[in-house]
Amino acid sequence: MNIATASLAPTNATCCEALTVEAVSPAHAERVARVFKVLGDPTRVMLLSLIATSPEGEACICDLTGPVGLSQPTVSHHMKQLSDAGLVTREQRGKWAYFRAMPGAIDEITNALGFIVRVPKR
Repeated sequence: MNIATASLAPTNATCCEALTVEAVSPAHAERVARVFKVLGDPTRVMLLSLIATSPEGEACICDLTGPVGLSQPTVSHHMKQLSDAGLVTREQRGKWAYFRAMPGAIDEITNALGFIVRVPKR
């Protein structure tokens, strides 16, 4: 899927070993940018964190409004953004929506930085 391979060697060879990384494909770059754009809002980062760290592994929308200090409609808007980005799943139970972190979503966010390499020491 990736379109190019680049060898990135530091200018000062004594600082670290040469790194070889594969450049991201245009499709992967779009996906990463979309996820980071959604996570560019601190409220969404907090909401995802609250869900991912909840003891049950899920959270009701009714339990998310207090910690972020926002109304239910506003939290619902943020949750839709997280859902559309594929970071959470939503399950309707009666009048309440319950959210779970999408399996692998946190790993995907962490691994998305894999295309960024270490900066050589100065």
